Amino acid sequence: MAVVKVLEIIAESPKSWEDAVQEAVKETAKTVRGIQSVWVQDFKAVVKNNKVVGYRANCKISFTVES
Repeated sequence: MAVVKVLEIIAESPKSWEDAVQEAVKETAKTVRGIQSVWVQDFKAVVKNNKVVGYRANCKISFTVES
């Protein structure tokens, strides 16, 4: 039986929400092995001077716990 753990990560990108999600997985993969999926729970945009300057994604990344 496998045990799966979930980490909640908020990542930001100046390009797009998709890029923010990619960044969340990329950074998590530096210290976590066995990533299985990412669930994007929420999107937010950072606005300055009436212009969108950042895209944030609240992600839940799941991975298998090694025994």
